[in-house]
Amino acid sequence: MSRADLRNIAIIAHVDHGKTTLVDQMLKQSGIFRENQQMQDRVMDSNDLERERGITILAKNASTEYQGVKINIVDTPGHADFGGEVERVLKMVNGVLLLVDAAEGPMPQTRFVLQKALELNHRIIVLINKIDRPDARIKEVIDEVLELLLDLGANDEQLDSPFLFCSGRAGTASYKMEEEGTDLKPLFETILDYIPEPQGDPYAPLAILVSSLDYSEYVGRIGIGRIEQGTIKQNQEVVICDFHKPDIAERAKITAIYQFDGLKRTAVQEAKAGDIVAFSGIENVNIGNTVCQPEFVQPLSFVKISDPTVEMIFSVNDSPFAGREGKFVTSRQLRERLFRELLKDVSLQVEETDSTDSFRVLGRGEMHLSILIETMRREGYEFQVSPPRVLFKTIEGQKQEPLDRVLLDVPEEYTGSVMESMGTRKGELQTMYPLGERMRLEFIIPSRGLFGYRNEFLTNTRGEGILNTLFEGYGPYRGDIPRRNYGSLIAFETGEAVPYGLYNAQERGTLFLGPNTEVYTGMVVGYSPKSDDIAVNVCKRKHLTNTRASGSDEALRLTPPQILSLEEALDFLNEDELLEVTPKSLRIRKRILDHAKRMRSLKNSRTDE
Repeated sequence: MSRADLRNIAIIAHVDHGKTTLVDQMLKQSGIFRENQQMQDRVMDSNDLERERGITILAKNASTEYQGVKINIVDTPGHADFGGEVERVLKMVNGVLLLVDAAEGPMPQTRFVLQKALELNHRIIVLINKIDRPDARIKEVIDEVLELLLDLGANDEQLDSPFLFCSGRAGTASYKMEEEGTDLKPLFETILDYIPEPQGDPYAPLAILVSSLDYSEYVGRIGIGRIEQGTIKQNQEVVICDFHKPDIAERAKITAIYQFDGLKRTAVQEAKAGDIVAFSGIENVNIGNTVCQPEFVQPLSFVKISDPTVEMIFSVNDSPFAGREGKFVTSRQLRERLFRELLKDVSLQVEETDSTDSFRVLGRGEMHLSILIETMRREGYEFQVSPPRVLFKTIEGQKQEPLDRVLLDVPEEYTGSVMESMGTRKGELQTMYPLGERMRLEFIIPSRGLFGYRNEFLTNTRGEGILNTLFEGYGPYRGDIPRRNYGSLIAFETGEAVPYGLYNAQERGTLFLGPNTEVYTGMVVGYSPKSDDIAVNVCKRKHLTNTRASGSDEALRLTPPQILSLEEALDFLNEDELLEVTPKSLRIRKRILDHAKRMRSLKNSRTDE
């Protein structure tokens, strides 16, 4: 049985191609906001981090209505590291809107998510967005999309997908590239005509696949999923089961049911097959579980989430400044927070280590883990993390490592320096072709070769390059790659940095801090162009005599310090360094703080080699 009054769609695209902006316009034009209502841009990006970075991290649900048909919309992340979010929400929908930038064309993440949608036999509506860009190349992008569909093994129906041309910012869409639209009516019409109606028998035994989770302090865990068959009612007795653990079946009771109405959740008494619902009352519900009737326990199959490729060690902060700035500082609090994250992030894994103060955290990429670190930091947690490391595998007796496909758009004159950098990092050139005055380069490179590369890339291209990556798979180990070719400037004593000490230290390299900053022995205060670490005394004061006055310190010219962001600090870390993370500060430090012990350890390690 089908639901003519309902459509379930997901919007997929590469990061920054305009998904969230388009959803804004769809919600506005469907009339869910009052005419005089103040509305912020990118209303679906509710998370502070999402708004600051301009990216979607968590998949969101909303709904709109057109000609009496309710359209459930899922806005998905565009960054490869949050692909786990995309993989599971595609199970909730019957079709996807594939959004492609009219200038950039299909990018790596477009390929990844589209492949998942094609595997599920979803229908595709292709939207060429930002057609009002001065550098738009619409005809070439259409060819690239069709080429991509062929490449991914799309069936005849998917190859015959409708193409629309739109400007998400202006809120217009048209059927022909020469025509300028006036509103999004063509898009709504195409959704109703082309996206299939949800199927499901409302009178069959209940079955809901939990595809997403939310949490409320009042009602606990909230499951989100599509009703595959049957009808769910408030206060109904149900059983939780899991496809991968068939022996587990737990009884529970549904206390509240919500449907998505615009951006809000509205409480309802019941919902039937085809609806996307949120429900509370089941304490131990997890992503991938099936909610069934007690008399008909039949778990639904769940998409396998790709394995993690990067690991970091999260541990309790043990620096001399530990406990000064954080609200949550103990190993128990750190452990609880990390395991709580697992409840809503299926791509993440957390493992205990031999030490009670350290935890091994595995994720889909550096960005995936850095978002977790930044979120915890804002919540008041204080801890330290190790440099990111890739996860190797042994396949058929051969050591293999994760590889990334890297797409680089660079001005033509910087192509040589970029290719040289990629070569030293074991990157293999796949394709290279011009895009106007720019060049597009595609490489396959070991994931570990990208650690610390983003800053080098921006330097090589004078900030004009665009870098995109996508996990490609595992391949043979490609040998040693130097993590970095410069050394650290290390504070020699504990105290407060003063202009005189900083002035002498800046001759050795670039500093990360300015005057009046507290430092401790073993803290990294900058970097040197030489490959060896150098100990500097930034706390050193000028000795005063009758002929040397302290006032002359003001005449010292200090170079402005380079303040590192979280991602830059993680990229900078060497194997013998840690990043101290607090709500107020990011400090890079050596694992062994004492200078003499560190030198002894370094000498022993060289002797062993």
